[in-house]
Amino acid sequence: MATTISTADARKQFADIVNKVAYGHESVILTRRGEKIAALVSMEELELLKQIEDFIDIEDAKESLAEPGKNIPATEFWERIGL
Repeated sequence: MATTISTADARKQFADIVNKVAYGHESVILTRRGEKIAALVSMEELELLKQIEDFIDIEDAKESLAEPGKNIPATEFWERIGL
C-alpha cells in the first residue's frame, strides 16, 4: 500500500521518505493541493515497470510485424517522420 504525502511535508521528511522507499520498499504518492502529481518507488519497482514496458513494446512490435503489408527499415520510417 502506498503512503500519500504532500510535497510540503515530503520536503520536511525527505530523508525518512527516501529510506522507506529504498529499504522498506514502500511507494509514496506526492500530492500538491490535494492532487496526486508524482510517485516515489524503489529501484526494484522501477526496474519491474521497465521490464513490463519492454515486454509490451515487444508484443506490440510482434503484432505489427504480423500485420499484412510491406515492412520498411526503421531508418526509412524515421526519415519519413522527420527524425
